[in-house]
Amino acid sequence: MISEKYKLPIYVRASIFLIGMYALISMLYIAQDIIVPIVFSFIIAILLNPVVSFFGRWKINRVLSITITLFLFGIVFLGLGAFLVWQISGFSESWPIFVDKFSIMFDQSITSLSKYFDIDRKYIYDWIANSRKDLIDNNGMAIGQTIFSLGGSILSLVLIPVYIFFILYYKALLLEFTCQLFAEDYQTKVHEIITEIKTVVQKYLSGLIVQLIIVAILNSVGLLIIGIDYAILLGVLGALLNLIPYIGGIVAVALPMMIAFATKTTPWPAVYVLALYAFVQMVDNNYIVPKIVASKVQINALFSIIVVLAGNAFWGVSGMFLSIPLLAIMKLIFDRIEPLKPWGFLLGDTMPNILKLKGIPRKNKAK
Repeated sequence: MISEKYKLPIYVRASIFLIGMYALISMLYIAQDIIVPIVFSFIIAILLNPVVSFFGRWKINRVLSITITLFLFGIVFLGLGAFLVWQISGFSESWPIFVDKFSIMFDQSITSLSKYFDIDRKYIYDWIANSRKDLIDNNGMAIGQTIFSLGGSILSLVLIPVYIFFILYYKALLLEFTCQLFAEDYQTKVHEIITEIKTVVQKYLSGLIVQLIIVAILNSVGLLIIGIDYAILLGVLGALLNLIPYIGGIVAVALPMMIAFATKTTPWPAVYVLALYAFVQMVDNNYIVPKIVASKVQINALFSIIVVLAGNAFWGVSGMFLSIPLLAIMKLIFDRIEPLKPWGFLLGDTMPNILKLKGIPRKNKAK
């Protein structure tokens, strides 16, 4: 035990903690091109591990089992990608028509605004033109950076299958290494935490895939009934965006509503689209998520939004998708380590008894 004489003051410990957090966050941001593909690979490897184990039970060589699993995963991934490219190519052919209709709607909106606020239309158009020019000038370099980032993303997509292969192949080595990082007295607990993380991630991701399929079908069928163009593409995109908590749902409903406004003569189809997505969200939140995606780790809405925004700030769109699984893993670790249990409780959605917080005994509740 450390003597009280040598204990650091609280302000020194707080400073060390803040400096460490700053260094960690800076490292996560600077090394995102390396870290993000590895994190994705670990999560996908956890999801695919039961498939590898299934082939292993048939006495198939481990290398061959991993290869077959990756091959099947690649077929599914490429099939989904080819479907989206086919749908987007058809949508791009109609893009000029949408642009013309949006331009007409834009002119009508400008006319209405100029009459309502008694502002000259020319002044509004000049302001928009100047803003667009400034936007193009300020972001010219950003376009080049985006193209460069796209090249890096393609390289990451090539590396991810390689990472997954070696993570699955060296699974036992990685698990043993993680356990040996801790003292012998803690290795059993560490192994239990790792096993629980693996189980939670597998159930969470498999449930997420089922959720994505169901929501995509509901969106697409509903949009087809309403008569919205490119209903299947918009339905699938809406399901993918729905994986981003709260923020994704807003973008998902905005896209088909814009298409409805641009292609229909009345605003009613857009209203029907809004009602459809509200119904799908109700079904998703009250049935699909609790029954299918249900996990032992529940995160409250406040921290879900915070980590999604933080993930976007650090790692872009990839960070938004990774934020919730990573936070769920952190909560699971916090819940199993005694000094960190308050942090796990803070991240969860279990509300404490209000009478307990006020110091009122429950037996006096009726008085």
